[in-house]
Order: sequence, then C-alpha cells, then structure tokens
Amino acid sequence: MASLWSLRERIAELDARADAAFDRLRGNPVADRVFYSASAIGENSKVWMVLTVLRWLRGRPTDRFFAKRAWVAIFAESAIVNLGIKSMFRRSRPDHSGDHPFPLREPWTSSFPSGHATAAFCSATLLSEGDPVLAPAYFALAGVVAASRIHVKMHHASDVLGGVAIGLAFGWLVRKIAPLPESHRGERSRDRARRR
Repeated sequence: MASLWSLRERIAELDARADAAFDRLRGNPVADRVFYSASAIGENSKVWMVLTVLRWLRGRPTDRFFAKRAWVAIFAESAIVNLGIKSMFRRSRPDHSGDHPFPLREPWTSSFPSGHATAAFCSATLLSEGDPVLAPAYFALAGVVAASRIHVKMHHASDVLGGVAIGLAFGWLVRKIAPLPESHRGERSRDRARRR
C-alpha cells in the first residue's frame, strides 16, 4: 500500500512539473495558437483520417493497404480507448480556472488515458510504415497533438504519457496482426531500389 501511495505521489509530482513548464507558454499568442489548433485537429482523429486518405490517394497498392489498415485501426483504437480503457479509470481532468483563449470542446470521459495521444501515436506508427520520408513528420505531429492536451489543460502529463504508450503498443500490435501481404512486398522492394 505504501508503494502505491509513493507511485501516486510521483505521478502527481510529474504532473505538477509538466503543468508548471507549460504554464510558461500559456498566454503566449503563438504557443496558444499552435497548441489549441493541434488539439482541435486531433479531435475525433480528424487529422489522422485526412492523412490516411492522402496516403490512399497516392494510388500504389502498398499505400492503399497501409491507408486501409490505418483507417480501420483508428476506429478500433477509439472504441477500445473511449469505451473500454477510459471506463476503467475515473480520473478527473485538470482544474482550469478562467477562459480558454480559443474555443475548445470539453470532454466528459475520464482523463486517463489521453485519447488524442493514443490516436496520434497509433496513427503515426501505422502511417509511417513504408514511408521513411514522412515518418518523422507523422511522429512530430503526433508529439505536438499529444502535448497540446497538457497545454490546453484537458489532460495531466501522465494521461498523455499513458496515451502515448498505449498508442504505440496498439500500432505495433496492428502491424504484427496485419502485416503487408506477400503480394505487395515486391512493389515495396522496387520502390526501395528506385530510391537508391
């Protein structure tokens, strides 16, 4: 019991430190615009659906496979996190006094884990496969979307870190369960040879 209490204290300390760090950015017009915009485009996985459609529109069979797999995974991840995992935790969201500088939807679900973070890192893990050029951009965007939830005070830092871990694990699991079919592997090898 003492170790559980100690863990809770450490999590609370991590959350307080992260909140204090973001407090230095809150009120900065550029930081507020970036993080509130990132939070808005991450709402209901909008940005990840758009990126999935763009991947599909490239037209190559491998891109279509990766896009279709990511699209299905986005819906599955959302259902598992919002209807399953969040219901096991009844964590309150951070206290926020005062107005938000930009409009923001107030969620009613548990604070843990951050759905924005799980969706972001699951999507980045899936969309980055077979796309080494854009892979860093997918993960950078995922990082900004996840961090935005701390900035806008919709999640504690530990909610976001938990969401990142769950999103990465879910994306990795989907990659293992639904790998690129053998029939598409030849095309992938040709693409690699062309890039050399």
